[in-house]
Amino acid sequence: MATATKTIYRELKNDPLKYYLAVGLTGLIALIAAAAAYYMETNGHHVTGMNNQIVWGMPHVFAVFLIVAASGALNVASIGSVFGKTAYKPLARLSGLLAIALLAGGLAVLVLDLGRPDRLIVAMTKYNFKSIFAWNIYLYTGFFAIVGVYLWMMLEKRMNRYSSAVGVVAFVWRLALTTGTGSIFGFLVARQSYDAAVFAPLFIAMSFSFGLAIFILVLAIASRADDRPLGDFIVGKLAKLLGVFVAAVLYFVIVQHLTNLYATEHHGVERFILLEGGIITGLFWVGQIILGSFVPLVILFHPAFNKTRAYIYAAASLVILGGMTQIYVIIVGGQAYPLVLFPGMEVKSSFFDGVIHSYAPSLPEIVLGIGGIAVACLVVMIGMRVLRFLPTSLADGAADPHHNIAP
Repeated sequence: MATATKTIYRELKNDPLKYYLAVGLTGLIALIAAAAAYYMETNGHHVTGMNNQIVWGMPHVFAVFLIVAASGALNVASIGSVFGKTAYKPLARLSGLLAIALLAGGLAVLVLDLGRPDRLIVAMTKYNFKSIFAWNIYLYTGFFAIVGVYLWMMLEKRMNRYSSAVGVVAFVWRLALTTGTGSIFGFLVARQSYDAAVFAPLFIAMSFSFGLAIFILVLAIASRADDRPLGDFIVGKLAKLLGVFVAAVLYFVIVQHLTNLYATEHHGVERFILLEGGIITGLFWVGQIILGSFVPLVILFHPAFNKTRAYIYAAASLVILGGMTQIYVIIVGGQAYPLVLFPGMEVKSSFFDGVIHSYAPSLPEIVLGIGGIAVACLVVMIGMRVLRFLPTSLADGAADPHHNIAP
């Protein structure tokens, strides 16, 4: 008969020199990113690769990826609290911390890429509820508040009995948050690549996949850095779950493009994305489909690979790479294809109407995006150092309730 073991948490206690060196280097990257944002702010967007046609560039790719992944990172906690899966409950605290960290990193990039960050005050005080962007301000701030309360319920022993109820609220809210982020593109009727209801479920599936991939790598790195046992049982469960989410993303991508191919008005943009888009087409097939979907699926479901930690971590890394590529194709590829102002007619003018637009990310844009990742890393590292987010052991004997049951 299995014996329930109490999960013991403690702060990171690894070598202080290595820890402060890691924090210092990550903080330096964040400062360099802030300098890049200041450079773009003072010189104007002409120093970036963005232009009047492509106004959302590489910083938006990083920001949307981090925001979407934040929602998915909380999925591990939801599985334990909402669906009662015991094996995931010891990971719930780290899941909540990572969710807040990723959202903070994504919003930091988004605010600094606005061109006038101070204008955010206007967006926060004057709302146009016909705009999906206004809705998202509530969704993002609400996510911080709800996940913060959720973590309090888990960290404070006398409040533990409320964690499941708050977990349900967090689960529903994060679905709404990701739906809102996907609807930014789904509601943009002017763009041929957008204007589709499938973006809402697609972004939800993407959040599950990207967030879990990041969670797997963070868990592995933190356990290794602090010499905490991490058994094959929990890694295997997370890997199988990641495979399901990757398959779900691929399914919705297929639905998205088949739907567009069915409608004549979208044939032009589909030809651009799938066949004639140059770098966009290459990123879609090689980065998103092959490296970001097919290769991870083979690794995560084939018995020759899914028992080896190195392959699982490689699959998680490829999912992250494929996710960044997918967001790039959605954001930049969707803007690169020209607006169809007069369907069925050829449009030519001095304002680039009817012309495929080009975009090459500049170094400051890339540095700003990487800075968002650095902010997320800082939140995780500092949080795990000062509070008890990670169990002392996730070895098979502690994580698998059936580990000691005789056959």
